[in-house]
Amino acid sequence: MSVMNITNSNFRSEVLNSEKPVLLDFWASWCGPCRMVSPIVDEIAAERGDIKVGKVNVDEQPELAAQFGVMSIPTLVVMKDGKIVDQMVGARPKAQILAML
Repeated sequence: MSVMNITNSNFRSEVLNSEKPVLLDFWASWCGPCRMVSPIVDEIAAERGDIKVGKVNVDEQPELAAQFGVMSIPTLVVMKDGKIVDQMVGARPKAQILAML
């Protein structure tokens, strides 16, 4: 499955109402560690059909970043049934990200 761009307008339908667990990547284009994590998140999206993967650009979606209390990026959040079940801040290796799921 491909990575979705998550915005205020599709957040409810794609994340809160998702039947699958959702991995959210909060990022920004100017963030070096975000650029390191991005290809890993893309790989996970391509490999795992059992989850949804979405990216939230914190510069374009500050309301969503505030809603999740994102103070540092990258922040990775796993949601199931509309609730946060795990959260991790900073660039991490693929194995650690997969362990969240």
